[in-house]
Amino acid sequence: MLLYFSLVFLTFTSKVLSFNSYKSLPEDAKLFFTELSFKYGHPAKEYRVVTEDGYILQLFRWPGKSKIPVLLMHGLFSTADSWILRGNTSLPVALVNAGYDVWIGNIRGNKYSRRHSNLNPNKRKFWNFSFHELAVYDLSAIIDTVLDKTGAKKINAMGHSQGNSIFYVLSSTRPEYNEKVNLLIALSPVCYFNNAQPPVNNVLEFIPIFGRITKGFVAEIFGPGLIRVLLENICPIPDLGYFICAENILFPLAGFNKAELGPDFVPVLTTHFPSSSSLKNLLHLAQVYDRKIFAAYDYGPRNVLVYNSTEPPEYDLNKVTMPVVLIAAKNDRLSTLKDVELLRRKLPNVVGELVMEPDKFNHIDYLWGEHTNVYLHPFILSVLEKYS
Repeated sequence: MLLYFSLVFLTFTSKVLSFNSYKSLPEDAKLFFTELSFKYGHPAKEYRVVTEDGYILQLFRWPGKSKIPVLLMHGLFSTADSWILRGNTSLPVALVNAGYDVWIGNIRGNKYSRRHSNLNPNKRKFWNFSFHELAVYDLSAIIDTVLDKTGAKKINAMGHSQGNSIFYVLSSTRPEYNEKVNLLIALSPVCYFNNAQPPVNNVLEFIPIFGRITKGFVAEIFGPGLIRVLLENICPIPDLGYFICAENILFPLAGFNKAELGPDFVPVLTTHFPSSSSLKNLLHLAQVYDRKIFAAYDYGPRNVLVYNSTEPPEYDLNKVTMPVVLIAAKNDRLSTLKDVELLRRKLPNVVGELVMEPDKFNHIDYLWGEHTNVYLHPFILSVLEKYS
């Protein structure tokens, strides 16, 4: 409900304030991935990935000399941009400067992957997917493309938030992909929401209600439209934008940490995030919270037709045999330490763990924290060196 009232407030303020946000934006807020890459000294190569079910994804590469390429996968409502918004102190810059061959993926529906061989993204059918399809179709196609283009036998991988969930789904449903991943470094390893606290649990409880209310006419979330326009015009406003967008939307859901996300960065962040995803994806996440198990999408009475069972099958995490390093944070409200511990007990090959310091490190600091290059990147580089 907090998110709902915040958006109402956004609508109100947009009517009473006059602010030319675009002219005031910092340069990085106006740049796309390839432009940001060029600005920070690492021109990107672009690859077109077509999934088995026809979605067309954009994959970026910063070439390096490492024998094992590194694949980065973003989380919910994100894009490849999310990894490089901190410029020269971003994780991909640290990786490529250390000699790694860095690949950065995009999943279906975001601004770089809003295409299909025959479906129209302006139609509901395009958005008939959840994180299951992101895993089984998108992630598998991206991994295979990286291996094909590099000639490598395995990748090292890093995911943030839902960017980890899709690795668990893929490797449990198509176990052969375990052999294609040398190591998964899981930043904020979202899987369970059993210990979600307000307002995260309130949002997860509201999603099915929203789905019933909007059934038949809402399929895309945070696509081009009113909410996107409001965020892009209100969030850059000095002081007020930070109060609304950071203090009353981001921090309540991710964890409060003003020291790592200051007012100057918010205009850059909110022009790149959030990007679009499907309502079905949110409904699937809400089902994981409600049922307290990590399982396939629940179609209700249609389960018998889809799964030949009245209940959707649980993802068998015992089949996730790839080596995994779990990196969690005490102040992460979307991936709590208790839920990460539950995941750790389910995974058979956890080879490393880290709880981030300082204590205020939160869900979004992994990518956008001002000092993440100091707190986190050295550990990541040491782990990669050890397992590569």
